[in-house]
Amino acid sequence: MGIFEIIGSVVKPIGDLIDDVTTTDEERNDAKIRLSEIENNLIVQLVNYEKGIVESKAKIIEAEAKGESWLQRNWRPITMLTFLVLVVCDSFGLLTFRLSEEAWTLLQIGIGGYVVGRSGEKIVKKIQN
Repeated sequence: MGIFEIIGSVVKPIGDLIDDVTTTDEERNDAKIRLSEIENNLIVQLVNYEKGIVESKAKIIEAEAKGESWLQRNWRPITMLTFLVLVVCDSFGLLTFRLSEEAWTLLQIGIGGYVVGRSGEKIVKKIQN
């Protein structure tokens, strides 16, 4: 369930309560307008919060990409190559053990993070230019 669905699931019962408690259409409409304003403000604050998180992550990735250390700049590709070797070896039964479900989940998260990280690096470079 996404954050917008959560907000909607909180706001809808309040709207229903407004319908039940208020006596005139004018009171009901005023209360619903105020509730909509509160909901919109909450959504704006959440979007700004998410924007801040994405910007922070982009700064971290940028700092890693500009790092002076060879390892600092290349740990993601090394990790991904290691994951690739593990997947290939597991797929062909070359490992003395099978990768567990948790390992596959970790690989999916790692690959997803790598793709997002690389995309972030490219976006940052384009923005800087």
